[in-house]
Amino acid sequence: MKIRSLGCLVLLVLGIVLITSPVLWRQVLVRFYQPRVYDVSAAPYRETAIVFGAAVFRGDRLSTVLRDRMDTAIELYRQGKVSELLLSGDGASIGYDEPNAMKEYALQRGVDDDDIRIDLGGRRTYDTCYRARRLFGVDEAVLVTQEFHLTRALFVCDQLGVDVVGASADRRPYRSARWHEMREIAASLKALSDVLRESEPAITTVIPPHMFEG
Repeated sequence: MKIRSLGCLVLLVLGIVLITSPVLWRQVLVRFYQPRVYDVSAAPYRETAIVFGAAVFRGDRLSTVLRDRMDTAIELYRQGKVSELLLSGDGASIGYDEPNAMKEYALQRGVDDDDIRIDLGGRRTYDTCYRARRLFGVDEAVLVTQEFHLTRALFVCDQLGVDVVGASADRRPYRSARWHEMREIAASLKALSDVLRESEPAITTVIPPHMFEG
């Protein structure tokens, strides 16, 4: 009976560890990388701003989250905090193209075409960081996204050899903020796995800008 009770206790402890470890890992990342997160006015100079994609709707209309990322990146550019924008997202699907929609938004707001590069293969945060370093030759950057995402993005890019700081794109409260925070717990653990395994992204080449138009 005592042995059986001990076995149940061990299983209970293991269950608690498995449940809480992703939360603890997320908290470790937040504490470590939070000092690297800046407002636009305080951000140190980096040559490149990497802007992470998000949902784009019919007519190339940017979602609120993505529009705030772009407005933050454009502000960095106007203030001379960065010299170029690398716009990375899912552009490898027919009829859906985040980076080119992001580029058009930037061009309409005065960013020079020569100062914009687009990455159509950035389907995940890990893919964006991997491709920025390996395919686009970025070795230092300001990462532009909301704070719920910045911690993981900083961790991944840092571990892949990019000298990074973050610029917070939080320009309003977001209705889906709680869902994003919950998602980041599991996503941060997946990021650790990707980094440890040095996974290759699904797309490992530079995609021509208009290859998937149609």
